[in-house]
Amino acid sequence: MNVFHVVLRVYSLTPRGANHAEALHSQTRTRLLIQFNPFVRCDYLCSSFPARKKSSCVKEVEKLQEKREKRRLQQQELREKRAQEVDVQMPNYEIMCMIRDFRASLDYRPLTGNDLIEEHRICVCVRARPLNKKELTTKDLDVITIPSKDVVMVHEPKQKVDLTRYLENQTFRFDYAFDENSTNEMVYRFTAQPLVETIFERGMATCFAYGQTGSGKTHTMGGDFSGKNQDCSKGIYALSARDVFLMIKKPNYKKLDLQIFATFFEIYSGKVFDLLNRKAKLRVLEDGKQQVQVVGLQEKEVKCTEDVLKLIEVGNSCRTSGQTSANAHSSRSHAVFQIILRRRGKMHGKFSLIDLAGNERGADTSSADRQTRLEGAEINKSLLALKECIRALGLNKPHTPFRASKLTQVLRDSFIGENSRTCMIATISPGMASCENTLNTLRYGEGTHSGPRGRDGPPAGGARRPAGGAGGPVGSREFSAEGRPEAAL
Repeated sequence: MNVFHVVLRVYSLTPRGANHAEALHSQTRTRLLIQFNPFVRCDYLCSSFPARKKSSCVKEVEKLQEKREKRRLQQQELREKRAQEVDVQMPNYEIMCMIRDFRASLDYRPLTGNDLIEEHRICVCVRARPLNKKELTTKDLDVITIPSKDVVMVHEPKQKVDLTRYLENQTFRFDYAFDENSTNEMVYRFTAQPLVETIFERGMATCFAYGQTGSGKTHTMGGDFSGKNQDCSKGIYALSARDVFLMIKKPNYKKLDLQIFATFFEIYSGKVFDLLNRKAKLRVLEDGKQQVQVVGLQEKEVKCTEDVLKLIEVGNSCRTSGQTSANAHSSRSHAVFQIILRRRGKMHGKFSLIDLAGNERGADTSSADRQTRLEGAEINKSLLALKECIRALGLNKPHTPFRASKLTQVLRDSFIGENSRTCMIATISPGMASCENTLNTLRYGEGTHSGPRGRDGPPAGGARRPAGGAGGPVGSREFSAEGRPEAAL
């Protein structure tokens, strides 16, 4: 009797109710005592049969399972390692690691002083400031990356439905992009300096700084400020005046016998005030030739750069400021500093340098008083009108909507005319808390630079490129909390 017969015999006894059976193996002559249970099979008897060969499909499944287990162990070790490195006092540690990993994959080619300066009728550039003391105290994260001379990236933190955090990296392109290491002199060299010659060629030049309150507009235009002390010599106001005095000494302009005048006024809540005449209220009217005139505005003749610095100090001391949630000393008015060239009493050219009031969202002023909310509404209204005027200038539209606000009405002659050039410096805050305001500022710059460019020229300002797009080494990618690239939602 072989084993196969024993199995048959054992199972044949089961229906008859046998509790025990004695089976004799023909080869080994060994007695086996088998206790039967109707619910338990004697599987060990089957081990006497040779093992069947596994199919290739089963082998592949087992390999996949082994790889899955190995990958899970690696991820678990990585999570445990990161958990040990986590700084308990550092909020948003996950986001910081994702930004750091993303920056490590970039090829950095920032703007340098050796780069060529290109000619633009409308130039739009971006300047990012470093983190300030308040942001460093709260351990805010820097979410701005400027990998090349014309690209700005914003790492916007987001959250999925399953509460997984990830980054949405938005890419913008402008004419120039200045990182936190750029000085005022470098910003001036690429933005306002090319406009100085325009006013000697009977043209109108305009340079203005736009951005969220506390993003560095007044620092860029007016110079270094530390409390009540200010160093006006490092701002674009003074640097422009210095070059005007240098250029007027050139032989081809010296024979024109030009005189240089300066004015400094502010526009606050739709009203104009002279900062060089004890904040006297001014009226903006049109004369018979439909030219806008600021009635009562005093023009001070200046002979050197030191005279200009004195006027800037006087004007800045009178300028209207207020306290907001983002800045304790926020500029609540548009400050307009103008350098005017006159020849025999007639205007030859004008250079308008404007430090705009800080833009803000309505949600940020909901807890403010009524006056602050009214100021914010008036500021945003004038900034919208300014954008439409610059857009009309870039598109060569027959009509420029300059009557929409006092700011654009005063600057009417800068927008109308073939020999007009404009430069906008968009200043942005790098902190994660200001991420939404930063995106709004960049989109504002995108809106002002919708004019056509030459086919071989640089791309329009603010144009966002997809990942791997032409014209830049970077694109938009999302990174999850575990550091893996994710598909865009």
